[in-house]
Amino acid sequence: MPLVFDRSAVLDVYARAAAHKWVVPTFCTENLTTTEAVLSAALEHSQALGVPNLPVSVAMTVQYPGRPQAALYTHTRHWGVGLGLFVADLKALAAPGFPFDRLDVMMHLDHVQWDKDAELLKVDMSRFPSSIMFDASPLPFEENIRRTAAFVETHGGQTVVEGACDEITDASGKEKNELTTPDNAEKYLRETGVDFLVANLGTEHRASACGMKYNSGLAREISRRTGPRLVLHGASSVARDQIRNLFSDGIAKVNIWTALERDSAPVLLRDMVRNAARVAGPEAAGEMLRDGLLGPKADTTNPAALSHFTTTYRQEIVFSSMKSIALDYFRLWYV
Repeated sequence: MPLVFDRSAVLDVYARAAAHKWVVPTFCTENLTTTEAVLSAALEHSQALGVPNLPVSVAMTVQYPGRPQAALYTHTRHWGVGLGLFVADLKALAAPGFPFDRLDVMMHLDHVQWDKDAELLKVDMSRFPSSIMFDASPLPFEENIRRTAAFVETHGGQTVVEGACDEITDASGKEKNELTTPDNAEKYLRETGVDFLVANLGTEHRASACGMKYNSGLAREISRRTGPRLVLHGASSVARDQIRNLFSDGIAKVNIWTALERDSAPVLLRDMVRNAARVAGPEAAGEMLRDGLLGPKADTTNPAALSHFTTTYRQEIVFSSMKSIALDYFRLWYV
């Protein structure tokens, strides 16, 4: 079906997911290759399950300092251009008669900032997103509640709102943020009126490895008070076996991005090294071999080939790898 935009329709999708004991994955993107890889994985898994209209949410940050994906979507580095292209891409891909019209595709704006995204917040927010994460978590707790409640009052009647009770640790920094307490989660949900709640459950954003521990027990404590309305961010920072049974912890939605990029990059690197001469030509490959940048198994003799030096070659490798990564997550939560 076309993109699911209407607030009540989005909530119906989440209710259907809960009836199946599914956790809805939300994959962030900053390029068309990632977007298509996620949708292709969703469609393949939908067909394997024999379940039409499988839910999938595709997300983008705007001017979030941790990763301003709308700006990175285009080399203009203009967030408005990038956001417009992202919306247009999703609308085209999910349109009736087009490749992914058999999925329930939702669009999510992630980590919308109260200050840096002020210009975005002036527009009619009901025009494009299925849901919005309003992120005032870097502010003191009471100020976070006040600003989030004001956002819900203004926009909550039009779109599904996700709020961040506490800031999630950034793996690139030294600060370790406090885990969310059940008391704070309950107070935040009650006083803001958000539909979904992001809690700090021990994970990290932008992690270079799967070395963190997801706090399942804390999630269950919180969800006993809030209901199954929790959102897990930073799923890339933990091993998959830790997050296999999220539904029973009260998690309704999981946001993922880092693993797509982090785990596909080595696949591309390996293929390009193996085919160095076809990518760069024998002269350049030979020079890299002499400089110690390539080993004896790298191809340094074949002529450069259109099949290997084009953007399409590189994108196809990344696409296939990202699709495989996304499929692994779908198989965790849609069974």
